[in-house]
Amino acid sequence: MSTVTKYLVYGPNDTLRRLPTKLIELHEPKFLYEYSSGTNNDKIYVAVYEQFEKQINATITLTCIIECTNSHNRIEMKKAGGRMGFRGSSLSEDKNIEANVVDFIMDFSKRFGLSLQEEVEPKESTDSEKI
Repeated sequence: MSTVTKYLVYGPNDTLRRLPTKLIELHEPKFLYEYSSGTNNDKIYVAVYEQFEKQINATITLTCIIECTNSHNRIEMKKAGGRMGFRGSSLSEDKNIEANVVDFIMDFSKRFGLSLQEEVEPKESTDSEKI
């Protein structure tokens, strides 16, 4: 199972710069890499979160890449792992790490007046649709 979610966040530069640091403070990742550009003020954060789902005996991994520029933040989250399929009832009452990170981004954006926009990938057409 693998899903990718992408967001663009627009707003004042100082507030945009605080978003990744607050996210990392509140939800501490298992692994963190930070890159600062030498030519301009851009930064890239790569945070890897892991969460073990005891009920389904599987680990969910969330890789969160945050690109901070002067005009916007681009957030890309890739969720991998876990299990798919029908198991009878709801597996987990607790929120998973992806839901916690998305909720933080939406709450932070709303609280500080940032514009949040989800990037949607256009569906690729197949050859049979062209005929």
